[in-house]
Amino acid sequence: MNDAGNVRNVVLVGHSGSGKTTLVETLLGYTGTIQRPGRIEDGTTVSDFDDVEIRQQRSVNLTLAPLVFTGDKGSVTVNLLDTPGYADFIGDLRAGLRAADSALFVVAATDGVDGVTRMLWEECAAVGMPRAVVITKADHQRADFSVALEACRAAFGDAVLPLYLPVAPATGSAAGGSGVTGLIGLLSRQLYDYSGGSRAIVPVPDSESGRVDSARDELIEGIIQESEDETLMDRYLSGESIATSVLIEDLEKAVARGSFFPVLTTASATGIGMAELIEIITQGFPSALEHPLPPVTSVSGKPVAGLKCDPDGPLLAEVVKTTSDPYVGRISLVRVFSGTLQPDLPVHVSGHGRVGRGRADHDDDERIGALSSPLGKQQRPLPECTAGNICAVAKLTTAETGDTLSSKEQPLLMEPWTMPEPLLPVAIVAKSKADEDKLSQALSRLVAEEPAMRLEMNAETHQLVLWCMGEAHADVLLDRLSSRYGVTVETVSLRVPLRETVSSAARGLGRNVKQTGGHGEYGICQIEVEPLPAGRGFEFVDKIVGGVVPRQFIPSVEKGVRAQMEQGVLAGYPMTGVRVTLFDGKAHSVDSSDMAFQKAGRAALKDAAEKAAPLLLEPVDEMSILVPDDYVGAVMSDLSGRRGRVLGTEAIGVGRTLIRAEVPELEITRYPIDLRSVSHGTGSFTRGYLRHEPLPSNLATKVAAQSRPE
Repeated sequence: MNDAGNVRNVVLVGHSGSGKTTLVETLLGYTGTIQRPGRIEDGTTVSDFDDVEIRQQRSVNLTLAPLVFTGDKGSVTVNLLDTPGYADFIGDLRAGLRAADSALFVVAATDGVDGVTRMLWEECAAVGMPRAVVITKADHQRADFSVALEACRAAFGDAVLPLYLPVAPATGSAAGGSGVTGLIGLLSRQLYDYSGGSRAIVPVPDSESGRVDSARDELIEGIIQESEDETLMDRYLSGESIATSVLIEDLEKAVARGSFFPVLTTASATGIGMAELIEIITQGFPSALEHPLPPVTSVSGKPVAGLKCDPDGPLLAEVVKTTSDPYVGRISLVRVFSGTLQPDLPVHVSGHGRVGRGRADHDDDERIGALSSPLGKQQRPLPECTAGNICAVAKLTTAETGDTLSSKEQPLLMEPWTMPEPLLPVAIVAKSKADEDKLSQALSRLVAEEPAMRLEMNAETHQLVLWCMGEAHADVLLDRLSSRYGVTVETVSLRVPLRETVSSAARGLGRNVKQTGGHGEYGICQIEVEPLPAGRGFEFVDKIVGGVVPRQFIPSVEKGVRAQMEQGVLAGYPMTGVRVTLFDGKAHSVDSSDMAFQKAGRAALKDAAEKAAPLLLEPVDEMSILVPDDYVGAVMSDLSGRRGRVLGTEAIGVGRTLIRAEVPELEITRYPIDLRSVSHGTGSFTRGYLRHEPLPSNLATKVAAQSRPE
């Protein structure tokens, strides 16, 4: 493979429908990697070839599309990482950001910039990732380049400036729709005309001089502001003409630093802008050699310094995507940061930092399988994969998405990339006994593939719960279980872990007297129940005097009381916040036994609790909701309708507000979906258990009926 200096790893970011996948396929066709749009040699599609994507008709996976461009400065390998445009698949999008050295933000000329794309731009800015903006669909009848450009500048900042202006064929005027046939280069002052089916360079029409001069001046000022030559601005303002070669050199340096963000325009149907885009990718974006490595430690946690993108250095690679093929088995998409991967090479697999999402820390030794360069479903064999490159590795049986690959002699661990917490719970059950037998193994494979999900067996409700990023994410996970692993599951109503308590003191009698032909059962106890202050679970007090309940049977009464508390007395939920005092009872010298007094204890608790005004308690979560200022009112109104209590608000940065609230858990089981609707996809939130509170009486009867276990 190419050395790191000739590799560009580029992730495409943008909302669904912005044209990312079409752009990738057009670039593959432009460079001769494929012969016809969307198809490779065997006739399969380049992207969206996964069976789930075909059925659901949307991109849900991170896919790699490598191409080679040969220009005046030699050959450059460009690894295009196409990401899903739905917020639900943020896991694959974050993986693409991790594997890439620069980003193309794709915005359709027919649409604006959505909230998720804005947030991702801010994330890239925080780590200084180089970026460019591609305005696609310039030839669409509803396209408006000026409006799209202003939307990009409003969302991304003033350092976002166009390098080219689209033009219409007849008049040479600013293109606003389907008539786009060329681009005017602002630095070169040339018109790149595509009307003849190929790219031709012709003079700029006189009618365009005013528009071009204005945009060119703004571009030059933007480039000079980011120049490392501090004298350049003074020379420009004094009237000196700055050489185009100097401007281009400063432009490329500013793009590579992540301080200037060029805007390019494309029309995939006609190939407009592909040459210009390739030029920015190959000459403006930094090579893999220039991109700093993520933080690295030893497996024990000791920081490791001095690693760089060197094919002869210590092996350091990361699994950024895991998929399963029914014929090939597990396939891992791997970014090599240092060293060289070769088939049959022994490696150490370190998986740390994902605890709490249904996956445990693990350290394993494996052997690298076959290496390949994927293109659609094709896996083109590779002899090796050197630092800075991305490849597919077959049959890494224990490696999961996010795991680090290193040498057995020097095991290393890369800091995991940031993942938002999955907050949409979906309770599932196997449809049949055969499905139940296969479910555990299928879920373990799904967990290995998908870092954005969390698997939980809820100890209180005894439900198997998939925590997902959203409704679309849940649909895809369930589809994969069925189509890929042959396991059919059904979704069931989520049981919120309610609890029961008593609100007053009362006494109860437990009587277990049975006489049979042989030894009978004899156990009688009297108890008093009373509520405890919040936060105190259970107390058992022994006030037996005179041995009316023998010493050896007092623990039996407590054991029976505890067993009944686990089952509840009102709606089948565990009891809490109760003090039980044993103060009287009777025993029989022959028929009393441990089991007899356990049963008496259970009966006594039932009797007393029914007289003590039992209550249902619901869990209340503490929530922090971050939204743009425009949606604060709508979100707070929505919280009020969920019986939430807003505790306060706080300004976060520019134009964002953090809302702190306490909300019953029963009201937020589908909050990720609802918040996305209320905030137009721009809101995010965190939640954490705070306490249990009494459920309002008007809801208690209904919830108890719905929640009682069968």
